[in-house]
Amino acid sequence: MIVYDLECRAAQHRFEGWFKSSGDYARQQKQGFVACPHCGSTNVAKAVQAPRLARKGNQLPERAGVSAAKAAPSPPLAKPTARDALPPQAVELLQTLATMQAEALKSSRYVGDKFVDEARAMHYGEQDAEAIHGQATAADARELLEEGVGLVPLPFPIVTPEKAN
Repeated sequence: MIVYDLECRAAQHRFEGWFKSSGDYARQQKQGFVACPHCGSTNVAKAVQAPRLARKGNQLPERAGVSAAKAAPSPPLAKPTARDALPPQAVELLQTLATMQAEALKSSRYVGDKFVDEARAMHYGEQDAEAIHGQATAADARELLEEGVGLVPLPFPIVTPEKAN
C-alpha cells in the first residue's frame, strides 16, 4: 500500500489517502473517485510531503543530536483502570471515527450483500458510479482490491434497517 498526503485545492483541507499503487491513485484520481472527506470536492492533489524512510529493526531513533543509547527513557504510559478500559485519547479518537463514518454513510446507499457485485459493475462502467456501502467477505474485498476497485473497510458495524429492529 502507498500512503499519500493529499490536499483539497478548493479549501486546502489535508488528509491521507491509501492506494494499492501509484497507478491505482492515478486511475482513481482520473475517474473522480478521490474526494476530500471534509467537503467532498474532487479537486484533490498530492500534497508536498517528507519522505518516509524505514529504519532497520535493530536501530533506535536518535533525538536532536543525542544518540539513542544516551537518550533518557520515555516515561511509562498511564495504565488504564478497570473503570476506564481505554485511555481518554483513544475514546475520543474512536468517537471521532464513529462520527465521521456515520456522516459518510448518510451520503451513500446501502446495498447489503450485493456490495461486491455493485462495486464491480461501477468499476467496469456497467452502471453509474455512486457512493455505496454494504457487506463483503475478506476474500471478496481482497479480490476487488486486486482488480483495482477502490474500497475502504468500515471500522464500526453498520446499523441497517433490519438490524435496528
